[in-house]
Amino acid sequence: MKIHQLSIFAENKPGRLLAACEVLAAAGVSIRTLCLADTQQYGILRLIVHDWEHAHELLKAAGFVVKVTEVVAVEVPDRPGGLAEVLRAIQRAGINVEYMYAFTEKRGDKAMLVFRFENVDVAIGALKDSGVNLIADVEI
Repeated sequence: MKIHQLSIFAENKPGRLLAACEVLAAAGVSIRTLCLADTQQYGILRLIVHDWEHAHELLKAAGFVVKVTEVVAVEVPDRPGGLAEVLRAIQRAGINVEYMYAFTEKRGDKAMLVFRFENVDVAIGALKDSGVNLIADVEI
């Protein structure tokens, strides 16, 4: 199951992160999880939000460069070796993980992670075949 992630490209200067968050807050869009990466010139704010299509339009209208990317969210046993089990399924399929980040909340005794793969469809198949529970957009 694919989830839509928004990647916002912003100059690496004070106030740009706040500006993007204020656009979403003013429209009542909830951020479910995020990841921030930077280079010397710009930052990339990756977001999973409630109502990604509306958030995408709002951010574009506010002048942000926004890219929509398909990612996969999975449940991972929240114990030593839990992540290794999931990564083993990905390795067996020969798929590269481009990046990943975690949700701050848990689902019962499971952690939730977001993965960006070089081949999302193959990764979904490999994870399902290994018994990994995928999380749908509507569950987030």
